[in-house]
Amino acid sequence: MTSFSDIRQPQGARTASTEQRDADVMGRCQRMLHRWRTRRALLTLTPAELRDVGLSESQAQAEASKPFWKG
Repeated sequence: MTSFSDIRQPQGARTASTEQRDADVMGRCQRMLHRWRTRRALLTLTPAELRDVGLSESQAQAEASKPFWKG
């Protein structure tokens, strides 16, 4: 037969596309975790520290209130 459905892979075999998909998922998870941590950290900064990074308190609050899955 010539159908793709006839191609069998040994159980547990990983293809390059599977590995790439796993890497993509891990990358997205790492980015979301980074956003969550940094947005939480914004809430702990003093007004002077916020000025040092170029943010107002309202800007920091707006950024911190975004969901972690939104870029």
